[in-house]
Amino acid sequence: MLTRRLIACLDVKDGRVVKGTRFEKLRDVGDPTLMATRYERDGADEIVFLDISATNEERATLLSVVRQTAEQLFIPLTVGGGIKSTNDVMLVLRSGADKVSLNSAAVATPRLLTEAADRFGSQCVVASIDAKRLGNRWVVYTHGGLRPTELGAVEWATDCVRLGAGEILLTSIDRDGSRGGYDLELTREVARAVSVPVIASGGAADAASVVAAFVEGCAAAALVAGILHDQVSSIGTIKAEMAHAGLPVRMTGQCATI
Repeated sequence: MLTRRLIACLDVKDGRVVKGTRFEKLRDVGDPTLMATRYERDGADEIVFLDISATNEERATLLSVVRQTAEQLFIPLTVGGGIKSTNDVMLVLRSGADKVSLNSAAVATPRLLTEAADRFGSQCVVASIDAKRLGNRWVVYTHGGLRPTELGAVEWATDCVRLGAGEILLTSIDRDGSRGGYDLELTREVARAVSVPVIASGGAADAASVVAAFVEGCAAAALVAGILHDQVSSIGTIKAEMAHAGLPVRMTGQCATI
């Protein structure tokens, strides 16, 4: 069985890590480089760094902050926000990222997923999908959850994989920051529809909710943010619960595989 990954997420705005609820009411929680290195030391399998205001501000990712963070890490780093072209992908990878997360730009220009995968490999390309439930379906939103599209999340996820994405980062806007648990139905629907790993995101409440994302949501990885930032739980506690549930997990002190 493949090792289940626990990923620490850093939402970055103006060079600082922030956290909100349903993509709103953001509050400052710390320095991205210091937090990334601490989470690596605590046993995180990967770090996701999302420059959440880059797209709405129509600017590129803050490469200096990415570079500063990447220089301190030995585990994989995924970077997203403001990436609009294969040249942007190249710059982010050259700054030390191992993967890039494409969201709004992929919706606007789906061939970007293919171009990035052809040039850098599918393993570098993460399709990030922000979804909100409307009626009996989940609708894809772009621009930090501000703009609804006509796309259904499950259908768009399958399209992203067909276009070249090697991984899906799936965030429930409804659950984001709520600490009410992941949207297990959404996660399961997407995980069953695609052939690549799905990262569950939005709503982590405690170690048990993370385990549920794997067992009931069929996720390959789980993204955790607020409960780590606010010390509600820890990576060690969550991984111990994962191991207790029989999930294959890399415990702190074991070598990471990139």
